Amino acid sequence: MSTKDFLEKDYYKTLGVAKTAKPDEIKAAYRKLARKYHPDANKGNPSAEERFKEISEAYSVLSDEKRRKEYDEARSLFGSGFRVPTGSRPGGGGGFSFDLGDLFGGSGDGGGRIGDLFGDLFGGGRTQTRTQARGRRGADVETETTLSFSDALEGTTVALRLTGEGACPTCHGTGAKAGTVPRVCPACGGTGQSSRNLGTFGISEPCKECRGRGLVVDDPCPDCSGSGRAMSSRTIQTRIPAGVADGQRIKIAGKGAPGERGGPSGDLYVRVHVKPHPVFGRSGDNLAVTVPVTYPELALGAEVKVPSPRGGQVTVRIPAGTPNGRAFRVPGKGVRRKDGTYGSLLVTVEVTVPRNLSGKARSAIEELREATAGPDPREELLERARQA
Repeated sequence: MSTKDFLEKDYYKTLGVAKTAKPDEIKAAYRKLARKYHPDANKGNPSAEERFKEISEAYSVLSDEKRRKEYDEARSLFGSGFRVPTGSRPGGGGGFSFDLGDLFGGSGDGGGRIGDLFGDLFGGGRTQTRTQARGRRGADVETETTLSFSDALEGTTVALRLTGEGACPTCHGTGAKAGTVPRVCPACGGTGQSSRNLGTFGISEPCKECRGRGLVVDDPCPDCSGSGRAMSSRTIQTRIPAGVADGQRIKIAGKGAPGERGGPSGDLYVRVHVKPHPVFGRSGDNLAVTVPVTYPELALGAEVKVPSPRGGQVTVRIPAGTPNGRAFRVPGKGVRRKDGTYGSLLVTVEVTVPRNLSGKARSAIEELREATAGPDPREELLERARQA
């Protein structure tokens, strides 16, 4: 993809999302548009096919954190009306010397990224040298895992089997057939970048001869056809932190696809699914449980045993006259937070009504009804309904 694309194409507009869109919003927008314009669903429609290519190109940039940052920086700089003055070419006439190498090749992080993006502006050599020495970062990888409720609560180590692109095992990533080695690309001198003059300034883009690799393979490896890449599988052990929630996406730095030419590996993103528990539920940092109680326990008060999410039991004191459905909070028995503290266990009491009554029990309940007889408790409710 050329730098010119970064300057001329509005990828956010292509996907129909805001510049502040989250990664999940970008992915959702892409999937919706891809289904609509996919060539399989629009056979014989060249405009739909072209639209699908535009959507795919936009997603390939905005879904990659590093490329999206470079894209935003480029458009922020050149999209804000930045122009190179006429006659500002280093060494040119007019008494004005403007070295874009100072702007794009600075030592700060931002300058370094912009310098790598726009390459050898005005024929300067500093950015070219840095591009040549730098490898290509590996792609990010996404996978999923399913945990039990207790493992999600306490944290666990899981084995993840990853299948993705990596260095070809036959040629060890060189792309060359055994007994041969690739040679430095004569077109770009091994930088992987080529300069293009756009009039007032020149910008750099991936070399067309070597496709950005900086190397040319004369006798390609038969297994990878000279690409130096191949599909492979590997298993890694990954620690899932305590308190992870269902649907949460965890980033594990440096565990994605391997880089090229010594470049850093990409990142691994793990989407976690948590199996429901037969007793406990979850609300944020709190766990919840519903406990059956009898009417006398609510009316007279009681101490009831409640199961604890980490084993054992806790005692909850129910005051006399407690209404049905009231929730009691037990601190420190919930989900572990990042700061090491714990949420609470929310205990909701629910009256159980006996289905079968003995004669003695029925008589006792009838005596209770007579002893507690008073005004109709629904009278006020009915009156408010009539007035409404």
